[in-house]
Amino acid sequence: MVAGLTGGIGSGKTTVAKLFELLGCAVFESDEVARSVYYQPEIKSKVIQLLGPESYSSDTCIDKKFISTKIFSDTDLLQQLNAIIHPAVIAKSKQFIAEHPNKLIIKETALLFEAHLEKDVDKIILVVAKDETRIKRVMQRDGLTHEEVEKKIKSQLPQSEKIKKADFIIYNDETELVIPQVIKIYKALNELPRRR
Repeated sequence: MVAGLTGGIGSGKTTVAKLFELLGCAVFESDEVARSVYYQPEIKSKVIQLLGPESYSSDTCIDKKFISTKIFSDTDLLQQLNAIIHPAVIAKSKQFIAEHPNKLIIKETALLFEAHLEKDVDKIILVVAKDETRIKRVMQRDGLTHEEVEKKIKSQLPQSEKIKKADFIIYNDETELVIPQVIKIYKALNELPRRR
């Protein structure tokens, strides 16, 4: 059983992923893996070709701010970058799934809907929070301005659209406790038939 865990920027999906991990799930962190594939030689040369050498501040470090500024104001560039990064991430996720047979796998991915990865998972868990809460969290975490975070939120599919497509929703707004919500979903997923 592979459950996709997603949520807009600042929704708190990484915290939720950690809770599923504590419950014994195998967690595949797509965003972490995506960051690591940037250093694969063939991908690195494609990224430099697309965005320029400024994309890397050193051999082992991408310039996240430079890349974000370029792609979030240009949907075409974003799609081209995704076409370079996503296939490598998908290959690693297939390998991860094969290495964890009979385990409940949580595939954490920010752009599950935007990258049309719904078909790769059995169920979808969505973490939601109010826009203002998300903006505050990302401003504190990444040192961005209100306007920069708003731009990032607008580049993703609206939460209202994601809610329609999700099987389970976790409200991470300080209005409901997150742990009981995660445990309830964990139990529900374990009652479903597993992939053979």
